[in-house]
Amino acid sequence: MRNVAIAAAAALLAAAGSAPAVEIDALVTTAMKAAVDELVPPFERANGHNVRVSYGPSGGVARRFIGGEPADLIMIDGGALDELIRQGKVLPGRTDVARTGIAIAVRKGAPKPDVSSPEALQRALLAAKSIGHTAPAGGGITAAHVMKVFEKLGIAAEVTPKVKLAAGGPNGRVSVLVSSGEAEIGLQQVSELMSNPDVEVIGMLPAELQQITTYSAGIAADAKQPEPAKALIRHLTAPEAMMVYKTKGLAL
Repeated sequence: MRNVAIAAAAALLAAAGSAPAVEIDALVTTAMKAAVDELVPPFERANGHNVRVSYGPSGGVARRFIGGEPADLIMIDGGALDELIRQGKVLPGRTDVARTGIAIAVRKGAPKPDVSSPEALQRALLAAKSIGHTAPAGGGITAAHVMKVFEKLGIAAEVTPKVKLAAGGPNGRVSVLVSSGEAEIGLQQVSELMSNPDVEVIGMLPAELQQITTYSAGIAADAKQPEPAKALIRHLTAPEAMMVYKTKGLAL
């Protein structure tokens, strides 16, 4: 029996080793970039596949995909992915991967105002000379919520003229507005802010103002490599991956 088990294991290893290497196209939200950049190389080494990842704001990624950009795997906010599933562009059965909330950051070494309560956040935003958040047109999912926060705090009229908008995506991050000094204070998902060593996260939005976003993965209906893409999703949801998400400001 032991010899049979050894032979079976050897056969599985041989089969895995003989599987042809393929290229997997993945469209992924920028909020997951720091974690995915760390998790993809071990997957490539273990499977021999090449993963081509393109990042952008969730809404922007969805628009690009609908517009015809090829992808085997899509990983964006759950609501946007559900809409792609409803349209028949992504196969049913999304996989929730990680989640994150909106945080507040300042340039590294700058004074850290109190943002621990709605009242304290209100004072900090009114006192700031400039405030950064994502541009609504870019497809990021935080912009509309941040503007609602301004309204709930009753300061929209005062702070809107001070707002500096980030385009979204890897080359248009709120954290860059903050680290460059263009924005004194920035509001964005904590995972994106934490990826910039030149800014400091000084707190999360107070609970009554917070927006928690779940990021989910799915397989494109017209995926050229559906099985390898499914294997990548399994890799991205393994226990080891969860440890990485926690260090990047992402956790389920």
